[in-house]
Amino acid sequence: MGEPGYKLVTAGKVTGCYGVKGWVKVHSYTDPVANIAGLGQWRVKRHGALEAFEVDQWKRHGKGMVAHISGVDDRNLAESFKGLEILVPADSLPSLEEGEYYWRDLQGLQVWGREPGSGEQRVLLGEVDYLIETGANDVLVVKATGQSIDDSERLIPYLPGDVVTRVSPEEGVIEVDWYLDE
Repeated sequence: MGEPGYKLVTAGKVTGCYGVKGWVKVHSYTDPVANIAGLGQWRVKRHGALEAFEVDQWKRHGKGMVAHISGVDDRNLAESFKGLEILVPADSLPSLEEGEYYWRDLQGLQVWGREPGSGEQRVLLGEVDYLIETGANDVLVVKATGQSIDDSERLIPYLPGDVVTRVSPEEGVIEVDWYLDE
């Protein structure tokens, strides 16, 4: 998918058409949603191939956005983008402060918790499958692996300094202050 060392990340999705002049509805995964407009050239993967395209106009619409794709001037052509994920260069994402992570950096990390009554003995709870935004805080959805303590899926609040005691993407580990019976 591109040149060696060139990484793309999913920044949103085309969810439908808007009007009859080639505009599309965009669900942005960025926060705030308008940040997707400044993340470099958008690409979609269609039929196994990457297609680059230019957005020549965009605007906020309700809780989301609508965008006009350059050269797409009718609803039928815009319809062909429906359901496609919007990919952007990973290096176009803003830099984060130390201790901050993009969700994609947390996915796949092993999650280690504590067994009740064991003191500091750590046990593997599973690995982060994905995250959920709840409004109050984000939640790690932790799926069991072959090496996990059991076969349970767990929902663990992502609260750094409280529930989440250590994150190390370099080591592939998240440590949580979370007991098996919680």
